Amino acid sequence: MSIPGSGLAKGLAVTLRTMTRRSVTAQYPEVQPELPPRSRGVIALFEENCTVCMLCARECPDWCIYIDSHKETMPAAAPGGRERSRNVLDRFAIDFSLCMYCGICIEVCPFDALFWSPEFEYAETDILELTHERDKLREWMWTVPAPPPLDPGAEEPKELAAAQKSAEKTAAAAAAAAQAQAQAQSQEGEA
Repeated sequence: MSIPGSGLAKGLAVTLRTMTRRSVTAQYPEVQPELPPRSRGVIALFEENCTVCMLCARECPDWCIYIDSHKETMPAAAPGGRERSRNVLDRFAIDFSLCMYCGICIEVCPFDALFWSPEFEYAETDILELTHERDKLREWMWTVPAPPPLDPGAEEPKELAAAQKSAEKTAAAAAAAAQAQAQAQSQEGEA
């Protein structure tokens, strides 16, 4: 049989014990938190890589990415060539009041124009100001950390191995051609 009020006494004892201990709370504005590497904060835009393919806007489940563009005609690179047209980015905005930070837009971007930035201090007093345009997204690009180094024990990427093999073949062919040309010149000199 328990004594009436013993649960209350135990609860108050726990409260008194924790009140006398030193607090471990970090004072956030003065002390910045230690974020884990590659943490997700906001989405940054590397505008030079954006080709206005619209994949990010099409794949976004929230439809929070707004892209406007126009086509420009580029003059021919060589005389007699044809003019080329290319898309020019006019507006790239992300509405962070709608964004659910899933990262699909970053994964589907074929040209590495979108990145996760660890920046998390972008609160606004008005919800309409949470739509950030490309200038603000470009500012966040410089807070993106470098990618982690490759594992030294991992095997070499297939692309790199193929490129080295191709370069070795080209170098061997060039060396063989130079040797054949040198032999031909020495035979001409003897004749």
